[in-house]
Amino acid sequence: MFGRVVIVLFVAVVLWAVLVHDTGAGPTPRYHTVRQGETLWSIASERYRGDPREGVWRLEQRNHLAGATIVPGQRLMLP
Repeated sequence: MFGRVVIVLFVAVVLWAVLVHDTGAGPTPRYHTVRQGETLWSIASERYRGDPREGVWRLEQRNHLAGATIVPGQRLMLP
């Protein structure tokens, strides 16, 4: 009896894992176009509370940047 319950629960979990997927119904992404003289640090200081280093790290991660170099006109996705 216990074995059957375990098997049914296992099958239910597997089916749930297969059928559940991301609907893409998350919030609309926000963007920032880099202006002359801006740095990741200045953007992070304006947009995020607390330590700007975390904001810089998030911007780098979100935009797949290899470093902190950005250029005017570049469009950054905000985390």
